[in-house]
Amino acid sequence: MSTFDITAIRSNFPALQQQVYGKPLVYLDNAATTQKPQCVVRAIDEMNAKINANIHRAVHYLAVQCTERYEQARETIRRFINADKPQEIIFTAGTTAAINLLAFSFGERFVRNGDEIIVTEAEHHSNIVPWQLLCERKGATLKILPVDDTGRLQTEKLPEILTGKTRILCVTQVSNVLGVVNPVKTIIQLAHAHHVPVLIDGAQGIVHEDVDVQALDCDFYVFSGHKLYGPTGIGVLYGKEKWLEQLPPYQSGGDMIASVSFTKTTFAGLPLKFEAGTANYIGAHGLATAINYLQSIGSAAARAYEQQLTAYAVEALSTIGGLQIYGAAAPKTSVLSFSINGVHPSDAAAILDKLGIAVRTGRLCADTLMQRFRLQGMIRASLAFYNTKEEIDALVNGLRQVQKMMH
Repeated sequence: MSTFDITAIRSNFPALQQQVYGKPLVYLDNAATTQKPQCVVRAIDEMNAKINANIHRAVHYLAVQCTERYEQARETIRRFINADKPQEIIFTAGTTAAINLLAFSFGERFVRNGDEIIVTEAEHHSNIVPWQLLCERKGATLKILPVDDTGRLQTEKLPEILTGKTRILCVTQVSNVLGVVNPVKTIIQLAHAHHVPVLIDGAQGIVHEDVDVQALDCDFYVFSGHKLYGPTGIGVLYGKEKWLEQLPPYQSGGDMIASVSFTKTTFAGLPLKFEAGTANYIGAHGLATAINYLQSIGSAAARAYEQQLTAYAVEALSTIGGLQIYGAAAPKTSVLSFSINGVHPSDAAAILDKLGIAVRTGRLCADTLMQRFRLQGMIRASLAFYNTKEEIDALVNGLRQVQKMMH
């Protein structure tokens, strides 16, 4: 860990400098949302205070500046995930909004009664419920690719689940509960052999993995800004141009039209066809700033540090009697979910909170996984590259105190 200057990194994040209940904040809820570096805070503040005007509409100075920053952000994201064209980058309100957009528009164009959609047992609710609603609306069937006891997707069962009726396969790159990195490239290859397009939920994956959508050959990829050290309210839907061109708009209004009359409306081309209304141009600029920050500190070094920290955390947590970590399959990221015998997750979180330690507990927006492991909830500690070994020690000591108090 000595090659990564954690002190300098932490100084970039104002939120990490505060105290909670008189104790230094130990923030271990990064899978839910990450903290923002100062450069992102400044970028957002600058636009709110000085460079604020609606985009794509006016020719005055502020509008031009905002439009340029918005489209520069699109190009930054295109390069970041190696999309082929900027028009394949659609700005949304986040991962959930992106999946809902796709579930509606793809469903309208391609899904009919009797068709099938595949999701996995490891999905976040946001990658299950929109597809359930589509199936109910169209009379389609939702099919499930299961996980085993280690949290590994049982990809060997995929060939028998894929059929001539399968219209799309939807899979998370990294489970927000188990932290397991799924073999998405293999899954894509299997699906494409059956001419089935694939959506990758990259909300957790893009934070911990280098993403090249062309190398993956995925048809769609979605992620959120606020899990990538950027602002809330901004996200991305990447789609291959050949698919996006065929899909109808999800929402209608300003900026997504070419012309309107009372007899006929024609729609704008990509990407504006899917960006109705006033876009979150400030959020887009903030997300691009976060990506530039990540690249400036060296994403490879940050991820290497994060992996070392994860290994340390797994070893430290394993010293606690009665604690079970879920998601043992490798490779694994820094999302650690566990239970402790005789301790309710909410009780543990409440006690840890008073010690200044922020973790997430409950069903983690993954009821299907809780049912799979026969649990009412879990405790989740999710690490980022700005966390430290000392914070892991604080968590372990806090959990030991929880055990003493509860027993």
